[in-house]
Parts: sequence; C-alpha cells; structure tokens
Amino acid sequence: MNIVPSSMAFTLDRRPFSCWVFLLAVLLSGGSFLPAQVQPASDSETRSRLFAELALDAEKLERQNILKRLVQLVTPSVVHISAYKSIEPGSMEVTEEAGSGVIVMIKGSAMVITNRHVVKDATLRNIDIKLHDGRPGYVEKIWSDKATDIAVLSLRDTPSSPQLVPARLGNSNKADIGDFVVAVGSPFGLSHSVTYGIISAKGRRDLKLGNDDVSLQDFLQTDAAINPGNSGGPLLNLRGELIGINTAMASSTGRNEGIGFSIPINMAMLVARQLVEHGHIRRAYLGVRMDHRFRNDTAHRLGLSHAQGVRVTGITANSPADDAELHVNDVIISYGDIRIEDDSHLSNLVSFSEVGSQVEIVVFRDRKTIKIHLVLGERRKFEPGQ
Repeated sequence: MNIVPSSMAFTLDRRPFSCWVFLLAVLLSGGSFLPAQVQPASDSETRSRLFAELALDAEKLERQNILKRLVQLVTPSVVHISAYKSIEPGSMEVTEEAGSGVIVMIKGSAMVITNRHVVKDATLRNIDIKLHDGRPGYVEKIWSDKATDIAVLSLRDTPSSPQLVPARLGNSNKADIGDFVVAVGSPFGLSHSVTYGIISAKGRRDLKLGNDDVSLQDFLQTDAAINPGNSGGPLLNLRGELIGINTAMASSTGRNEGIGFSIPINMAMLVARQLVEHGHIRRAYLGVRMDHRFRNDTAHRLGLSHAQGVRVTGITANSPADDAELHVNDVIISYGDIRIEDDSHLSNLVSFSEVGSQVEIVVFRDRKTIKIHLVLGERRKFEPGQ
C-alpha cells in the first residue's frame, strides 16, 4: 500500500455509500426514530398519513443534525486552490495541481494555511484561490516549511477584497481515537465536498510521503474519506473546530481506502506562526546522536527489561546535552511529561519545543533513573542551513 499526498487525480471512488450516515444519525438522535417494523403502504389515505408522520419525524431529526450546522459554519473558511506548474524546469508545458486550504488568523491577519506540496514550484501569479462563494483571492506572499509540508499564503488586500472568515481553532492534543471528525476539501476538483468519519489513530510517524521531504511527522489518522484534492483542507471536530490539515492517504489504487492522514493543528499553527513571524522555523536543539536500531539485547545489557525510549550514542560538543552532562549509553525515557516511544518521537518533540525553554528529561543510567534539567538551544547554531 502506498502513502501519497492527496493532490488531485481523476479516478472516481465508486465504493457503496457508507452506513455511517444512518449510524451517526441514530447516535445523535438518541436512536428514537428507529422503526419497529416496516409495512408496505399502497392506498392513498395511508400514504398521506405516513408522509405527514414522516415529515414530523424528519423535522425532529433535522433539528438535531449537528453536521448540517457544522458545515454551515466551516464552509466559508475553506478555499479551493489551483496551482499551475511547469512539468519540467524551463518547459512551457504546465500541469494543474488542485488542493484545498483553510483560513486562519495569524498575527492579527487572516491567511490561508495549506500543504506545501500543493503550491510548491508554482509562482504567485500561477496560484488561483477561490473562496466558498466563487470569489477569487490573490496570493501576495508564500511561506513554507519542507519538513512539515506546511505552507502559509497571505492574500492581497484591495478595496474590493472579499472579507475572509477564519476557522475556529481547536486543540488537537485533546483529540482522541474514536472522536467523530469532518473533512472539507476539493476531492477530484469538486470544491467544498464534505466527508466524515472518526479518528482512527494518533501519532503516526515514519510514513513514506512523496519524495520523503516530510521528515517531521505526527499525523492524525482518519477514516473520513481523503481523496486527491483534499490536501491542505481542514479536519474538524463536531464542535466545528479545526484540529488538523488533511495531507495524505494510504492507497494501493490512488483513491480513498479509508486511511487518511492529517497534520495536527497545534503542530501546523506552531509552524505557520513562526514562518510568518521569522520567515523560517526556529527549531530547538538537544545535541544527542541516537541509536536508530535500539533492540532488546542492548537494553538487557544496560539493565532494562526491554528496549524503550532512546539510547544516546553521542553528544554534540557545547550543546544543551553536553552542558547537562548527558552520557553515551544514557537511555532517555521521558521528555517533559511525555514517555518517549522511539528516536523519531524524541526528534519531533524537541523540534517543536520552544528555543530557550527549560525541559526536564528522565534518563536511565547505571541501572537507575535520574532527572536532568536542560535549556534547549537553536538548531541553526549547531547545524547551519537547517
């Protein structure tokens, strides 16, 4: 199964319509409208009575349809993006990549957040923005981050510019497996299409995406249909709050198979705010080299029951780890109050910490655990160009 960015391609998904609609309606209505037994009705008097009863039941259900209200609230915040790119450098032949975006507030201004791969390699004049009501928006500036696949677009402000409606931000840290979610985007170029499902998993990392530029990953996984063209669009909770930016799908056919991935909004907004404020990402730095193949046999030699956390294999001179006197063969068990799963998990946590912040880590050393406090540095000072 391949994991691919959800950029547009025209292969329609003809799977049977999901029973989720009925199930969700039952859940939201308390199950009160389930029929005891259905009998065919053919005479006009009975049919008229049943139509009247059905209309009353439908009215009750429609009043409880929170998905309908949710869509009315969030649709004005979603944009359709068309990016026209040269097939090859210097070529006059162009290809269109369609995606989605969502309007958010950054430093007091309404901007569009989307995936970098949607607008990558397209010039400003070759990016078309269409708002929910069909009016155009004109891109004035782009910021992007390759490691997270996040891009931010500021739109030109003119006397005739349409008013932008920002989405309400949620807290993706509070999103949990089993929560209902809604995705809005432009699958196959069909703008402002709505799908829904649940959060299937959290913390998905080490996915092979496109050309592997996306090195910092912490995806929410959802079975809400994510198809080509959904890239950059919002993933929302039932309160209408933005909790993710839809990015990719796992597929062996190039179409939705019920496994989609979204960047958590807390992570996306941290990146977006830094891009707008600094023009680049100020990533924190710890200064340890890690054992990427930490196995049980090595853990047993160190006194652990099994491989857990991250084993330190080297320390960068004058780094925060060096100043805090971390040692080779220390095993970092937790970072802050978060238990470390593996090396990529620790790398993500450090990368999205604030430069200059103090962090408590717990390490396993000489068959006992100790707490160490350190102040994170800035990665660019130790790894120029990063």
